[in-house]
Amino acid sequence: MVRLSTMVMLAGIVLLFVPIPPIATILGVITLVIGAVLRLVTGK
Repeated sequence: MVRLSTMVMLAGIVLLFVPIPPIATILGVITLVIGAVLRLVTGK
C-alpha cells in the first residue's frame, strides 16, 4: 500500500514540472516539504 507521504511527495514533483513557473514551483516545494514532514512523523 502506498503511504500518504509518498503520494504527497509525488504530487510535489509533478507540480515542479507544471508550466506555471512561480506558482507551481512554490507549491511544488511546499508540497515536497509537507511530504517529507509526513514521512518523518509517520515513518518507522
